[in-house]
Amino acid sequence: MAEVTYLEAIRQGMQEEMRRDENVFILGEDIGAYGGAFKVTDGFLAEFGEQRVIDTPIAEAAIVGAAAGAAHMGLRPIAEMQFIDFISCAYDMLTNYVATARYRAGLPTPMVVRGPSGGYVRGGPFHSQNPEAAFLHTPGLKIVCPATARDAKGLIKSAIRDDDPVLYFEHKFLYRRIKEDLPEGEEILTPIGKARVAREGRDLTIITWSAMVYKALEAAERLEKEDGLQVEVLDLRTLLPMDDEAIMASVRKTNRVLIAHEDTRTGGVAGEITARINDQAFEWLDAPVKRVTAHDVPLPYAPTLEDFVLPQTDDLVLAARWLAAY
Repeated sequence: MAEVTYLEAIRQGMQEEMRRDENVFILGEDIGAYGGAFKVTDGFLAEFGEQRVIDTPIAEAAIVGAAAGAAHMGLRPIAEMQFIDFISCAYDMLTNYVATARYRAGLPTPMVVRGPSGGYVRGGPFHSQNPEAAFLHTPGLKIVCPATARDAKGLIKSAIRDDDPVLYFEHKFLYRRIKEDLPEGEEILTPIGKARVAREGRDLTIITWSAMVYKALEAAERLEKEDGLQVEVLDLRTLLPMDDEAIMASVRKTNRVLIAHEDTRTGGVAGEITARINDQAFEWLDAPVKRVTAHDVPLPYAPTLEDFVLPQTDDLVLAARWLAAY
């Protein structure tokens, strides 16, 4: 067993897949000689060479377009967005071309677009976004948001092996804070589309993903200690396709649901999950589905303002208490 950070887990997953399959290569801004803005690809250029570790201009649409063309020709590119916020520059390429290529032309497009997402790091509005909702309604894409080091490794490997395009959102707050003992030499593959129960409970469920999993676990511990509530925490891991079976199983078990995400509220993923619960498990609910999210404003740079805008553990505790008392 070796203690591995969330960042190192991503690095290991990509290294293993590049060693396993010579068709896997990476491209992005400053990923080669510099080793990436967060050093995720540090050392890759020396090991794999400039034909498989390609520094690109600052042109996200071109990066994604080049990756798509390579994928059509049988390669398996991993395209890095230096910050996931700037994936918006490639929105047209991803939604109008990449996501539809298999439907329109029968073209497999085995590519991964990955990058650091999320706030709580005082990054301001251009380096702290969670853009998952912008892509959730696009058929043809898959979206994964790992919370643990094991899943960070298992999901990047599964994403690389998938024959469809996968958006891999890695939370920068977790990079060096989250550590986990992973067996050396073990093949870790986390299936895309399967949630995990991060904490068992019977009184209410918190559905979440990525860094919010840890705030949900903190809230669950407090609620057990202070209120005697047994809170279940469901880590979705994958947003598209979504694990409806796991969601409804938890709803039927606890009858009360709180959905927490770091993205803004209006048009957020929580609304889609709520609609699915209403369609598939409404009769099991003993209270309305409740949401805890960021406020509908750009994320401020000032620490006090960022803390106010983003959901905190206290917000989850208050919402859970409201649900329990309903």
